[in-house]
Amino acid sequence: MASVDFPLTADEGAEDLPRTLRREKEARERAAREREAKARAATLTHDFGASDPRSERPPLTDGLGGTAVTRFDVPFGHLMLFSIKAVLAAIPALILLGVLMWVAGALLKAYYPELIHMQILITFPN
Repeated sequence: MASVDFPLTADEGAEDLPRTLRREKEARERAAREREAKARAATLTHDFGASDPRSERPPLTDGLGGTAVTRFDVPFGHLMLFSIKAVLAAIPALILLGVLMWVAGALLKAYYPELIHMQILITFPN
């Protein structure tokens, strides 16, 4: 039987490690170098942007990868009340829109009297 001896720790040499462990070790070393560079840059006083707190904040979308909403549970009474509020809130907006359209039509008739001929007249016999 062949003996396969893999090192149990990642400190015994880069050539002896499997590819995934080697990449992980290199990533850790790279992250450590970047942290040291940030710490060194923060202590320098001649660089105005080195102590910028926005560069040290993690992005807000780190933990949101692959999130999907599958259900939105709202009680029927709350949904019905929201719909009634939306309809009631739309009534003044529709009245205001009607008034604005009437004023715009009146202004157009005042400046362009020939547009009166384009009116639709509805008449009933009798």
